Amino acid sequence: MADNQTVQAYTDAWTQSIESISELLAPLPTDAWNRATECPGWSVRDVVSHIIGVESEMLGDPRPIHALPRDLRHVTNDFTRYMELPVDKRRCWTPVEITSELEYTVIRRSRALRNSRHQPEDPVRWPGGPLARDLPYAAVLRMRAFDVWVHEQDLRRALREPGNLDSPAARVTRDLLIETLPKQVAKEAGAPIGSTVVFDVAGALPFQRTVRVGAHGRGSVDESVEPAPDVRLAMDWQTFVRLCCGRVRAETALVNVIGDQELGLRVLAHLASTP
Repeated sequence: MADNQTVQAYTDAWTQSIESISELLAPLPTDAWNRATECPGWSVRDVVSHIIGVESEMLGDPRPIHALPRDLRHVTNDFTRYMELPVDKRRCWTPVEITSELEYTVIRRSRALRNSRHQPEDPVRWPGGPLARDLPYAAVLRMRAFDVWVHEQDLRRALREPGNLDSPAARVTRDLLIETLPKQVAKEAGAPIGSTVVFDVAGALPFQRTVRVGAHGRGSVDESVEPAPDVRLAMDWQTFVRLCCGRVRAETALVNVIGDQELGLRVLAHLASTP
């Protein structure tokens, strides 16, 4: 796919997902806004506020001036503190106020994306406080499609409204998470040199991948399926996403570990690659 086509694909994926969130929220009763999601400490209201906050920052809006409470247990470091500020700022807002701001932010952001003159490799600031850095424009769009879709699924699980599990942004997410597997298996989980781990994922976006740990302890991933791996991890697509995004603990996830149990459980415990 040409670079400009890739940019458009990421933009379309983001658009479909964030518009789906707006449609999901439109009929929501007031009490549903306070339902807990799998994001630690965040309700439905908080997840939507987070999306607004990041997209506003991408537009260049100033950060809100707000003092965070000191008793938020899920705020554990500078990054989570940075992300929490625009969320806590909106905790006293009504659902109408939040949905109105979301709609206005989506309109502004969509216009900015349509009118952008950035080339795919142009450096663009990725927000994140202590993790902020310049990334290629195409990479930033990819990350936004990924982030919005993951939070769309947080909302859908909390509200028991499944959907979009095989959407364009879901496919962006699949490819991005597969790219993280070599590091998570080889470095984070410490899989031994020469070991192989097969991921057998079923459901809306099925795939099989083999992660191999090479002679220097580096991992690689490919589509060829090792017939006799050290461990095979079989799960559905939602479980894979929840594990990679830190939404479920390895010991409670519905995964069939076939082969080396100790290695398999260690890999599952280190799959999370998002802050």
